[in-house]
Amino acid sequence: MIVSANVQEKLSRLGIHNELDLILHLPIRYEDETHLFPISDAPSGQVVQIEGVIIHNEVVIRPRRQLVCQIEDSSGILVMRFLNFYGSQIKTYAVGKRVRLLGEIRTGFFGAEMVHPKCRIVRESESLAESMTPVYPTTAGLTQKILGKLIGQVLQDAQKTQALTETLPEKIVQKYRLAGLKESLMCLHNPPPDVSVEALQARTHPVWRRVKFDELLAQQLSMRLHYRQRRSHAAPVLAQKGKLAKLLLKQLAFELTTAQIKVSAEISRDLAAAHPMQRLLQGDVGSGKTIVAALAALQSIENGFQAALMAPTEILAEQHFQKLSAWFDPLGIRVVWLSGSQKKKQKQAALDAIALGTAQLVVGTHALFQDQVVFHQLGLAIVDEQHRFGVHQRLALRMKGALSNTVPHQLMMSATPIPRTLSMSYFADLDVSIIDELPPGRAPIVTKLIAGNRRDEIIARIQHACQQGKQVYWVCPLIEESETLQLQTAMETYESLSKEFPDLSVGLVHGRLSTQEKTGVMASFKQGEIQLLVATTVIEVGVDVPNASLMVIENAERMGLSQLHQLRGRVGRGSEASICILLFQQPLSEIARKRLKIIFEHTDGFEIARQDLQLRGPGEFLGARQSGVPMLRFADLEQDGELLLAAQATADEMLNNYAELAQRHIARWLGDKTEYLRV
Repeated sequence: MIVSANVQEKLSRLGIHNELDLILHLPIRYEDETHLFPISDAPSGQVVQIEGVIIHNEVVIRPRRQLVCQIEDSSGILVMRFLNFYGSQIKTYAVGKRVRLLGEIRTGFFGAEMVHPKCRIVRESESLAESMTPVYPTTAGLTQKILGKLIGQVLQDAQKTQALTETLPEKIVQKYRLAGLKESLMCLHNPPPDVSVEALQARTHPVWRRVKFDELLAQQLSMRLHYRQRRSHAAPVLAQKGKLAKLLLKQLAFELTTAQIKVSAEISRDLAAAHPMQRLLQGDVGSGKTIVAALAALQSIENGFQAALMAPTEILAEQHFQKLSAWFDPLGIRVVWLSGSQKKKQKQAALDAIALGTAQLVVGTHALFQDQVVFHQLGLAIVDEQHRFGVHQRLALRMKGALSNTVPHQLMMSATPIPRTLSMSYFADLDVSIIDELPPGRAPIVTKLIAGNRRDEIIARIQHACQQGKQVYWVCPLIEESETLQLQTAMETYESLSKEFPDLSVGLVHGRLSTQEKTGVMASFKQGEIQLLVATTVIEVGVDVPNASLMVIENAERMGLSQLHQLRGRVGRGSEASICILLFQQPLSEIARKRLKIIFEHTDGFEIARQDLQLRGPGEFLGARQSGVPMLRFADLEQDGELLLAAQATADEMLNNYAELAQRHIARWLGDKTEYLRV
């Protein structure tokens, strides 16, 4: 592909680096320049092409400066208007010039008109386009004309189109009734006049079906390939002894749900295998993932190996440490805490215990994967809220345990449920376990939407709840621009609420407090000494205070669905009916209105996640994982579920029976983007 450095730089911005990238750079829409309409018969409200001669040309000053031309054909007259124009256009569109216009006809001040149409000078009887005109995604400085010309050159070059030889076995093409790839791409770039523009625009035409299938298959092949490669590594065989698990379950005040028993068995089987477990444990807020993680850690410890649990925030890590210590201390198991804010002496003592192996379970934040942390024998790495960590952070923790020729098992946990299609697509390199029921006895949470001007009602509600012996969270808004601003808002809210409730004990927790201060405030709240806790979103995950039955989330319209659902899950953890008040400021944007409607109508995390995916698309939804997985360009997980199932079934068949074709297929569609997540 010979182009100037300037054009190459612009192509690179679009992800185009070679001829194949150009062929796979597909149109976003089409313009129909294959037909001409007489002016009098041209339908209004849709894009049409007309041709005529300019009979009048003037610059009108009022109501604003604009270029107005009259175009005449044998059937009538149409006005062409440009609100923004160059001086050269006045000369170009001179009286007597024949023009072809493409645009939407509307009724305006001057009668039937086109505003800012696509316009070009033509000769009389100039031939029409033989196929739809594609409109490509582009970037500043790269015109449709240049892009179309480059793509056209590559498509015409027979040598280049050899790159489009089939990578699918004929039996797969027949089985799923797929169009040929070469024919599909040619049709998409140069659709004939009789093809349905609606089907092309909606991406439902059979040629789009083939492209989507190939893209989904490439993703599935790559993910499954990495899955198989990981399974070829050796891992510690952690036998299912179960003695410690029985002792732990005997001392608990609750019984495991059927779902917890099922996923624990899946994890236990994986740990007993000779290859590394790579499992994602999903469960809605409050479904009891921690006890499942604890049972997995015990299996590692019982086999003489260490376990590590990493959480994204100090508050969550501290909660895990306290809960796991309370469970494990009676079993004679030493749990050690490690965080970035520890004093030097405490940290060194923890590091020594980890290196010697006397620390059997290590709980901490990202401090766990720093260079000075050396495990004696790490058998299992547990990552809570895995989407909050970057790819490299998760990999660094796992590599901590890489002995001479084995790697530790890894369990990732998420309370942000992942919709089924997203899980099948972007998590195809993992085994997935789902806790799909909540523990019995949980009271439902009632969600209320209240406008900010009704704050007085909320104040009265808080007073009433605290008089009844209940506790309350007041969550301050998320201020993306500045952590300092968020802190300031929390401080001001704390001061104003302290004045509002002189007879209540009001506490404050935020990210800038030291670990000791945070721990102290949370302990006071848990013990009932603090009745009203003002907090930033640091309490989003893991905080468990059963007596807290009312939550107020200020400026809820600024928050994402996942975050609102997580925050709401901090109440309703006891047997008392709980309320979550979403306080919002008007006017609401359309997206904020949709989010608040979804969170108001649904409490099921999986349904909220499904609708969130529709609102945001997979890129935003996936967060940190996105850095390792190429986004789908053509397939839509919501619309193309059946194609995803077909691609999933085909991937294993191709890896087993057509390995060479599978590699060629991955190379074609992913190129240098095949560095999928290895963690």
